[in-house]
Amino acid sequence: MTNWPQTTINTVKESDKCFACGPKNPIGLKLKFNWDGQEVKAKFTPGEYHQGWAGLVHGGIISCLLDEAMSYAALYSGVNSLTAKMQTRFKRPLPIDEPLTVTGSVTKKTRRLVETRAELKLADDTLVAESTATMYIFQAEMESRLNA
Repeated sequence: MTNWPQTTINTVKESDKCFACGPKNPIGLKLKFNWDGQEVKAKFTPGEYHQGWAGLVHGGIISCLLDEAMSYAALYSGVNSLTAKMQTRFKRPLPIDEPLTVTGSVTKKTRRLVETRAELKLADDTLVAESTATMYIFQAEMESRLNA
């Protein structure tokens, strides 16, 4: 039998400073996701401060966009989660200043894990990167206190 870690996270404190979605993070991406009942979607245009090689978006920023979409998909499906494993496939280099759409959805949910997928596309629907993740479901600190 696997020993799962006992994890509680305060999801209320400082959530507005999240690098990917926090509205009060001055250097963050400030992503805003919409949920249509099946998937989440956000728009983002990376700029010069998001580059790695000159003129190209850093792979870590691309991975962050995909990870956040998958996290939001899990959240909208009703669970808090942390990324346990993520696999990303980069399809093409991504120039800065290109408007993007990132989408994410849940592909499977069990009692402890959520499997998700995400895609990052250009405005003309060209696939830039795709990712899958296994996410560990955790109980928020406030929920743990209420149920104690």
